[in-house]
Amino acid sequence: MAIKIDSFPGRELHIEGIPYLYFGGTSYLGLQDLPEFQELYIKHVRNYGTNYGASRKSNIQFSIYDKAEQYLAKLVGSEACITLSSGYLAGQFLAGFMESQRYKLFYVPHTHSALFRKEAKTYVTYASLNIALEDHLNSTNKTTPVLFLDAVDFSGGNFPNFQALKKLPLNKLIIVVDDSHGIGIVGNNGGGVYQSLSGLGAKELFICCSLGKGYGLQAGAIFGTKKDMEVLRNSSLYGGSSPPSPAAMATLLEADSIYKNRRNRLRQNLEFFLKNLDVNKKLRHMAGHPTISFQSPALVDYLFKNKIIVTDFRYPNEDSETMSRIVISASHTIADLEKLVQLLNSFNHKYIKN
Repeated sequence: MAIKIDSFPGRELHIEGIPYLYFGGTSYLGLQDLPEFQELYIKHVRNYGTNYGASRKSNIQFSIYDKAEQYLAKLVGSEACITLSSGYLAGQFLAGFMESQRYKLFYVPHTHSALFRKEAKTYVTYASLNIALEDHLNSTNKTTPVLFLDAVDFSGGNFPNFQALKKLPLNKLIIVVDDSHGIGIVGNNGGGVYQSLSGLGAKELFICCSLGKGYGLQAGAIFGTKKDMEVLRNSSLYGGSSPPSPAAMATLLEADSIYKNRRNRLRQNLEFFLKNLDVNKKLRHMAGHPTISFQSPALVDYLFKNKIIVTDFRYPNEDSETMSRIVISASHTIADLEKLVQLLNSFNHKYIKN
């Protein structure tokens, strides 16, 4: 059941005047309703305006985009970066580009819909994917294979160790990875997974992402080599699409200390939560990421009755499996976490262990 609200859901939201703790969403650093972050953004809105809809190829161009892209590339560890108006556009851009090159496209289990331009086969397991890849590579079809995947897929199959990916013939593959749930949160200084994946020896590596989750800003980005980014930059899709808000890019460049402090706060919250949570095999956690996945309508109902709301809906469409997640954010207080842990441990002992 969808719950309609009229303000940003931070650590708490109200339903018919009743407060509920919110352990869902994707605001991992709790930036969107953080006063100091809002003030910084508002300051830049006053300079750059609320939106800028001109082409990136326009004869009038903001220098802030070049600065932001250089900053992001250095942060992630790639040679270059381009920014776009959303993470979804970034994924669609890359998927469309790979399709236009007439490469052979392969999709890892749980790949995000942003990387699909049309209906395509998603392999249920890495084992079946590996067989399909080997069959293609051993065939007379010499088309380069492209592998699409989500860095953080919430099943634990990829991040943090990418063990299954390492077993594939990566030196013969182009890898396209959506790091929307990783960048800003995991990796060195929030740089995401680019550096760890770049050492695996793929033929080529592209990373795309939304900046809306880890960085609290409406924008998307693509990372790769200077040569590849220049090809994308010269495409008609890039030239015809609107850029991200320049105010958002300026905020990104000036919010380093805020991001660092909130990552530290998130890390402390996650450590406290995991330290006090009883062992529960029904809850899946990826080391280093502030989400706990599960499949239990009874647990969702139990938490709701105790004034806690978590992520719980079918995604990306009504025919998909229900996605249930507990999300720890930098906004949660120790009291919030204590209540959540107490309820989870109580549910574990009452409904699972007995």
